[in-house]
Amino acid sequence: MEKREQKNSTDITEFHLVGFVGFGDLQILLFCLLLLTYIATMAGNIIIILLVVIDPRLHTPMYLFLSNLSCLEICYSSNILPMMLTNVLYGGRRTISVTGCIMQHYLFGLFGSSECFLLAAMSYDRYVAICKPLYYTILMNNRVCLQLIAGSWINSLLVMGIVLYLMCQLKFCGPSEINHFFCELNPILKLACSDTRLIELVTILISVVCILPPFFLTLLSYSYIIFNIMRMSSVNSRKKAFSTCSSHLMVVSIFYSTLMIVYILPKTDGLQNINKTLSLFYTILTPLFNPLIYSLRNREMKEAHSRTVAKLYKIKVILKKNHMNQ
Repeated sequence: MEKREQKNSTDITEFHLVGFVGFGDLQILLFCLLLLTYIATMAGNIIIILLVVIDPRLHTPMYLFLSNLSCLEICYSSNILPMMLTNVLYGGRRTISVTGCIMQHYLFGLFGSSECFLLAAMSYDRYVAICKPLYYTILMNNRVCLQLIAGSWINSLLVMGIVLYLMCQLKFCGPSEINHFFCELNPILKLACSDTRLIELVTILISVVCILPPFFLTLLSYSYIIFNIMRMSSVNSRKKAFSTCSSHLMVVSIFYSTLMIVYILPKTDGLQNINKTLSLFYTILTPLFNPLIYSLRNREMKEAHSRTVAKLYKIKVILKKNHMNQ
């Protein structure tokens, strides 16, 4: 790829995020919709974390994974949606510094790749629980769970550290308009004056390593799970388990497939707007759906919520009585 040479030009210090323009009177409606999505995402994931921390019955590998996933979704959404909200509110006229843009992409990649590894670990946990229940306490305990969580973070820190280093070597001398709603790598590389072939190659290799193996492991785990579910004698149990697993697999498939289309398939100008639309799935919809699909529909999570509300009510009554006695 031939890069433009602008030796006499001054390096730019900020980017202009185009976002979604052309909505006109619907701009406020879009802002309200995104704001509600962000609030719902934060509320759902915070509730899950609090329930897992407060309720001792949820101190198991499955819920440790879920609480870590919720923490990831909170960080993931907070890295992108607040800036996107301000951009929509101001009609796509907001800017971000080059350093801030690079850090936003670094955090996006860090949380996104961690989620890929974590979803694969969660699918393995469900495989062991359903297909090998007698070996569950041996193969999957809290110690193994914490090791898998730590491994997902460490791997992501290492691979994204490479991308961060390469991005810091890039020079930008104009134009400064990013055709996206957040600092996604491909639109950024189009604005670089320096050679981007190395970082493009490294990004593809990292995307393949971080997306494909976790996806195939998740797919394989759920295939075994569904196979075992179909062998259940109880029709009601089979229907309930299949409904839960199919909803899990649907959300996971949307997350992985959109990532693969954006980061692994060849980059063409014709796919630029399509990729921007697909990015909505793994940046906004997945963090919103994960707490609904994985936890808030879960019977144990509902019971934990009821127990927590009852405890809080008792504490309120006790405090009120003490206040009246004083």
